[in-house]
Amino acid sequence: MALHYKKQNILKGALIYSAGDTIAALLLDEFSWYRLLGMMLVGATVYAFEIPNYFDWIVKKTERLKGLKATLTKTGLAILYFNPLWIARHLLFIKLFSGQFDAISWNLIAIAFWSFLANILISFIANYIIQNRFKLKWRFLGSAIFSALMAIYYALSETIFG
Repeated sequence: MALHYKKQNILKGALIYSAGDTIAALLLDEFSWYRLLGMMLVGATVYAFEIPNYFDWIVKKTERLKGLKATLTKTGLAILYFNPLWIARHLLFIKLFSGQFDAISWNLIAIAFWSFLANILISFIANYIIQNRFKLKWRFLGSAIFSALMAIYYALSETIFG
């Protein structure tokens, strides 16, 4: 399997993920240039590398499946990727780039778990659409936009579930 890390995904990751997080930061009155630049860096590196490659792996893993089984497997594998540990890591990035080192604790995993459970239906629908209705080349963009919206929710989830 060839690994993908393309200029267009780097730019999309940097801009879209940081945009969603910036909206959340502004809503919570927590805007910081360090946070904005840090989330741009994560979007352009970690997310721009991981997500397209994982989506490519999903395609390869499910290429022999047909019908409902293929649809549900693709959706399920996408949801497995964006699990509570992924959310906790995202919250960790927010804390790191916001300079809130004292707020980094195991509690981020609990917040991520409840956040994941509370949005599972929305996540299922969005990941179904992304994995089964978008062409592979558009999945990272679709996922980035959905994740940017979810970034707003994840940032607010600390207030909701914390």
